[in-house]
Amino acid sequence: MWTLRILFLLALMYGGYLFYQVYNAYQDSYQPLDREKSDKREQAVTLNDPFTVLLIGTDVRNASDQDWRPDVLMVAAVNPKKHSIKMVSIPRDTYTEIANANGLKTKINSSAYYGKTSGVGGVTNTVQTVENFLNIPIDHYVKINFNGFMDVVDAVDGVDVNVKFPFAVRLFGKMQYYEPGPQQLNGERALGYVRMRKSDPRGDMGRNERQREVLQQIMSKIVSIQSVHRLDDIVRSVGNNVQFSFSFQELTDLQSVYRQTPKKNIENLEVQGKNDNHNPRGIWYFYVTDQERLRLSHLLQKQLELPLEDLNGQPYHGPNPAGGGQPGTGQPSTSGGEAPANGTSGGVPSTGTSSSSGTGTP
Repeated sequence: MWTLRILFLLALMYGGYLFYQVYNAYQDSYQPLDREKSDKREQAVTLNDPFTVLLIGTDVRNASDQDWRPDVLMVAAVNPKKHSIKMVSIPRDTYTEIANANGLKTKINSSAYYGKTSGVGGVTNTVQTVENFLNIPIDHYVKINFNGFMDVVDAVDGVDVNVKFPFAVRLFGKMQYYEPGPQQLNGERALGYVRMRKSDPRGDMGRNERQREVLQQIMSKIVSIQSVHRLDDIVRSVGNNVQFSFSFQELTDLQSVYRQTPKKNIENLEVQGKNDNHNPRGIWYFYVTDQERLRLSHLLQKQLELPLEDLNGQPYHGPNPAGGGQPGTGQPSTSGGEAPANGTSGGVPSTGTSSSSGTGTP
């Protein structure tokens, strides 16, 4: 009897120690946005309500690197009531107005730079720029650098992918080679797999597809973890290489929300646009028409159970760009629109170089 009590006590002590370790690691990553709610919300939401998450993948290796750019921008609009998720990846060369930059239009991946120079902060400015581009609230974010991505992949024992064509990519000073067919990738090779775009016939679109493929597999593996040991390994391995706005309780709730969402209810929305370098500096941008922005905005607003608005935040009463039928229904559409006038980068440092392929740098 005494032996059982001692074992029980030791188990409680060990469980408490693990919780302490996980919680301390969590504290290193928890960095909430400096606001109670998005300006595009009338009131704050919980994870029981439809909500959004912005995944920001940076182009630096370490958390100490402060001059980072968003290399990946992926929005997930989650509706826990309908057990559904709509995801959209925004190409990093997308030409748009940058928040807190006096109306400047350039590549969306310069948003962090202008957040730093304006004093708003890189993450906050990136969040606000994406909010304005899609006219939806961003409720939470996750920011991850190269080391964080590799650590997470290794912590879940790698990812299985189906390479569609042979390619090679330089990563950390050495070449990584990929052959067609099923492969299991560790963290470093997974990073090369999701970063390559110059050799992809679809450019950013193909790259975004590979990113979603890997991300969804990582999420599926994480939410299936039942062992505290494994969660502890994951949280401690990433350390401050990952930052997020979720509270400790919300992380648990998020795991439950994703676990209850069947794969068939996860829809990937593709941003339609075109690469063009017809501007005074010859810089390649990815141009998205206002009609396309409105189509995506309405699909996401409907997913979030928000009233439909135009791109200026006013009630929308016109023809529905998100589909046929009655205005404001938010159904899919193939409608297009005229391309906006080309512009220049305004002398933005570190926004990428021109490319004859129209896809920019990797």
